[in-house]
Amino acid sequence: MPAGDDLIIAPYASRESRRMGHCILVVDDDPHIRDVICYAIENAGMTPVTAHDGAAALARLEGGDVDLVILDIGMPEMDGLEVCRRIRRRDDTPILFLSARSDEVDRIVGLELGGDDYVTKPFSPRELVARVTAILNRTKRTPAQPQQDMLQHGPLALDIPKWQASFAGAPVPLTALEFAMVRMLAVRPGVVFSRDQIMDVAYTDNIHVSDRTIDSHVRNIRAKFAAVGCASVIETVHGVGFKLGDLGAKA
Repeated sequence: MPAGDDLIIAPYASRESRRMGHCILVVDDDPHIRDVICYAIENAGMTPVTAHDGAAALARLEGGDVDLVILDIGMPEMDGLEVCRRIRRRDDTPILFLSARSDEVDRIVGLELGGDDYVTKPFSPRELVARVTAILNRTKRTPAQPQQDMLQHGPLALDIPKWQASFAGAPVPLTALEFAMVRMLAVRPGVVFSRDQIMDVAYTDNIHVSDRTIDSHVRNIRAKFAAVGCASVIETVHGVGFKLGDLGAKA
C-alpha cells in the first residue's frame, strides 16, 4: 500500500463531499472492503473517510468531526476490540463492528466494550447503511427542553436532551443505545419489557438482532452502573424480560 494510505480522504472525502451529511470513519485493512463501504456510504448522502489500521483510526478521531466509526474486528497489530477500548476511554462516538461469521465471541465482547451494533462479513451494503442510519437516528441530539426532560428515580437521573445518565450524582458513560434502553425502563418503572419490546425501541428500521445482543447490552449497562455504586439498575424477570431495578447502592 502506498505511504499515507492510512488516511485516505480523496476521492471519498473531497471538499465537495464534505458538504454532505454525517462523517463516517471506515476502518478496515482490506482496501476492497473499504471501497465498497465508502461507495455505499457516499451514495447514502454521508461523507466517508478511511483508515487502514487501528492506529490510523485513532489518529483520525483526534480531529473530532467523526459521527460514527465502522470498525473491523479482525485487523492485524491493533484489532477492532482494542480500538473500541481506546475510543471508549475518551468519548461515546458510535461504533458499528464488522466481523467474520465465526467471530461470535468477539462480537459479544465488542458490544460489551461499548459497540453499538455489528454487521457480519460478507455483508449487504444496503443493510450496513440501514444500520448506520439507525444508529445515527438514535444518537441524534434534540434541542434543549424545559425541566420535564429530566427523568429522575431516586439516585438515577436521565437528562433526555443531552442523552446523559448519572447515579447519585456520578456520571454513567452510556452509549446512545444503552441510554435508550435505560430510558425505556425508567419511563415505566415496575413494568416488565420483553426482549422483543426492547429490540423494537433500541433497533429501529426493522433491523433484526438476536436475544444475545440485548443480553450483552444489559450486562454492559449493569457493569457501568455497578462501577458507580448501583447494585441493580436492571432486574431480570426470568422467562419474561427486564425491568428497572431497585437502584439500591452496594453495601
